[in-house]
Amino acid sequence: MPRLVLGLDNYDYLYASEKNNTVNRKLVLLIVVLVLAGLVGWKLNWFSKKEPSRPADPDMALKISKNTVVFNKAFGGLMDDYYALRDALVDWDTVKADQAAYALALKADSLPVSQIKGDSDIVKTAKSFTVSVGGDAKGIVGQGNIEQKRKGFNTLTDDLYTLVRTVRYDVGVIYHDRCPMAFSDSIEGFWLSNSSKIINPYLGNKHPTYKTKMLGCGEVVDSVDFTRNKQQKDTAAQSGL
Repeated sequence: MPRLVLGLDNYDYLYASEKNNTVNRKLVLLIVVLVLAGLVGWKLNWFSKKEPSRPADPDMALKISKNTVVFNKAFGGLMDDYYALRDALVDWDTVKADQAAYALALKADSLPVSQIKGDSDIVKTAKSFTVSVGGDAKGIVGQGNIEQKRKGFNTLTDDLYTLVRTVRYDVGVIYHDRCPMAFSDSIEGFWLSNSSKIINPYLGNKHPTYKTKMLGCGEVVDSVDFTRNKQQKDTAAQSGL
């Protein structure tokens, strides 16, 4: 009878030991799994920080614009010719003024207005002012002296200013400037600029009376800035929203 009791005690001891070993193995396995998971997570985080940022897309501003890439590039070229005309008037250079006005007229005639993203009324209005801009530019080429060219430039500026707002050009800020003494020292004239700095194309840097003294005469009366809407689209596009 004592031998039977001793056998049961040994069995209980062996069973308890095996059970403890099983629990210990499970704990060890769980610890190993947690450690491995932590290492994998740390590695992924480390590589994501080390991954080089992608270069900015040079056409991102155009891609997220209200209008198409083709239209914005064409309109940007038209504005460049306008600025060249303005600069020629600043320098009192009628030859360069005619060249820039002629180039501007060609850009206006070929402007892809049909690619504006807007309703039919907006497209129709844009087409009308595009025709006016082209006609104004051609008129400047036909003017005989710089005073007449500046009067044509003032008319051109008025039509182009309206066109910029109609198509909601959002690739850059455009400033609307005013000179209070553009004609006969008493009649105002306007021009557009891609900078807030005043450089007066009506009085210029070779005025017979003022020389360069009135080059900075004028003020910014408005800024056409549709880029803020575009920047919001840019942020949404980059964040994947």
